[in-house]
Amino acid sequence: MRRTTILRTGLSALLLLGTWATASTLPASAADTPVRSARATASPGLLSAMQRDLGLTRDEAEARLAAEKNATEVEREARKAAGSAYGGSWFDARSGELTVAVTRAAKTDAVRATGATVRLVRYDARRLDAAKVRIDALSAPAGVAGWHVDPKANKVVVSIVEAHRDDNDVRAFLSRARQAGPVAVRQTPAVPRTFAAGTVGGDPYYTGNVRCSIGFSVHGGFVTAGHCGSPGAGVYGWDRSYIGNFQGSSFPGNDYAWVNVGSGWWTVPVVLGWGTIPDRLVRGSAEAPVGASVCRSGSTTHWHCGTVLAKNETVNYREGAVHQMTKTSVCAEPGDSGGSFISGDQAQGVTSGGWGNCAGGGETWHQPVNEILNRYGLTLHTA
Repeated sequence: MRRTTILRTGLSALLLLGTWATASTLPASAADTPVRSARATASPGLLSAMQRDLGLTRDEAEARLAAEKNATEVEREARKAAGSAYGGSWFDARSGELTVAVTRAAKTDAVRATGATVRLVRYDARRLDAAKVRIDALSAPAGVAGWHVDPKANKVVVSIVEAHRDDNDVRAFLSRARQAGPVAVRQTPAVPRTFAAGTVGGDPYYTGNVRCSIGFSVHGGFVTAGHCGSPGAGVYGWDRSYIGNFQGSSFPGNDYAWVNVGSGWWTVPVVLGWGTIPDRLVRGSAEAPVGASVCRSGSTTHWHCGTVLAKNETVNYREGAVHQMTKTSVCAEPGDSGGSFISGDQAQGVTSGGWGNCAGGGETWHQPVNEILNRYGLTLHTA
């Protein structure tokens, strides 16, 4: 495939279009990734998308990006300071502060010294995570949408579909879940679903009759959603020319995969902005905290932004439960599966599924990218 052809057509599915720059290999771990200033990532298009999707002014969007960058750094230090008393953390967009929950008053001064606000809670993160693991072992009915540890509530939150809240099997599940540990129940309007789509025109990659979206370039290929293809399945680009094959794929249980790239295709550390913003260079994979803003790029609905709502959530799809997902308020639609979730210039994860659409709103989950890199021994392609 000739570069001139790629540049002329846009190459919007394979992360090959954008600001071309010399790429270097950097560690994939969040701890080793440098965090850039907010102004380095605040392109006019990104600020416009945040204004549109989060209801912010330009100044508010810039201030939020700066506060989120700071919170990402503070969280790492605060967690170390809290030690075994750590109960989780969350970012407050209104105050611009990161709150860290601790179970022992003796730790409050050390945690506060990192720049975090401190809240005393009853349960530490280890106990809450253990309760979630016990709930993961249960068989969930269709009326249960998922569950995750909520550090602010200091409980495991179980989401049930409104229309099924009185079903006997849902009530039975909640009874068993409460035996596993501290549980709170919330209602959600719809059952989560994956966002793959049948073959249609557009900018995607294809496997069989399924259209999905590229996640992030790695050295030797790209990562995407597992429900988009099985190991060995052939993958074809926006122009239907052959790219490579699924080298690894897991769904349900997980929802991640990676595809090797060859046959004249190559990868660069870019996420497509679809004309809404300039294409984004990927510089690392530092994980944004709960409450931070995050944006998604996909081949159906293109570029949309929202907020990180929860981490380590188990999502109960029709095909089976998927674990360790991150929930966001970003919308998505069929064909967006596998696409990029990015916060500033930091890769976050690949689109899995959700409920709703980009006309009426909804929620979407992504599989964290660092988990995928670690699972397959991949290195994120960074600028």
